[in-house]
Amino acid sequence: MLRRNMRNGMMITAAVALLLSCGPSHTNDKQAEEFYQPVLQQAKAELQTADVLLEMPRMEVPTSETLIVHEGFRISYNRTRLIPNWVAYELTKSETYGDVNRTDYFDVDPSISGRQAQFSDYSHTGYDRGHMAPAGDMKWSQEAMDACFYLTNICPQNHNLNKGAWNDLEIKCRQWARRYGKAWIVTGPVITSAEPKTIGRRHVVVPDAFFKVVLVPRGEGYEAAAFVMNNDSGNYDYTECSMTVDKAENLTGIDFFYALPDDIEDKVEGSYNTKIWK
Repeated sequence: MLRRNMRNGMMITAAVALLLSCGPSHTNDKQAEEFYQPVLQQAKAELQTADVLLEMPRMEVPTSETLIVHEGFRISYNRTRLIPNWVAYELTKSETYGDVNRTDYFDVDPSISGRQAQFSDYSHTGYDRGHMAPAGDMKWSQEAMDACFYLTNICPQNHNLNKGAWNDLEIKCRQWARRYGKAWIVTGPVITSAEPKTIGRRHVVVPDAFFKVVLVPRGEGYEAAAFVMNNDSGNYDYTECSMTVDKAENLTGIDFFYALPDDIEDKVEGSYNTKIWK
């Protein structure tokens, strides 16, 4: 749990804090609530259920952030880096059996105006257009499928990672959603370099790594785990890239699953049960 007062002395490293210190900030309780509350209220009105909101994280370190709501997922888009800070969604068991075909049509996001990545920024760079909310999780809705190909949901990703270990982890997430009935998933880039590599005319930032944080219901409670993979051609096993959610929060500066009651959040984010993530 990444508490508002950085309780227990937990601090984001100076390097990460510096990297994320661009654009409007939403770092304290009041600012964060004012920023995220309209989206939470909209989701409640549309879906009429509280637990679907558990996937919503929030930035706890100053960063450029434009919140985008699409069918099936939400994006915190970074207009400075031209990649998302995070992408969050709930994946239910029934949604994993959708039959909508991939569109494979990457395009700018029509829901926002102003600066964003373009298709040409990725061309001939050696990097894949890597989905954060994967097409395989959006097969239940044509609208969701189309939206996941908007470039606001995309990061430059090593080809071997995209088609290999990262894809394996995405498949596991669908298996967990089927096993436990649903999964709340947050995924995005990790930037650790003081001067990160960029691609394209618009200088789209290339992540150093990627995170995926997963929460599932289990019995009367919840279980959570985080996974971080370097953005390279390494042949990773997802179990070797696992960690507690608390550790992922310190790495990313993102407060995950903050909608949970504090005592439950403390418990699920501070431990990692390897037996259930098989």
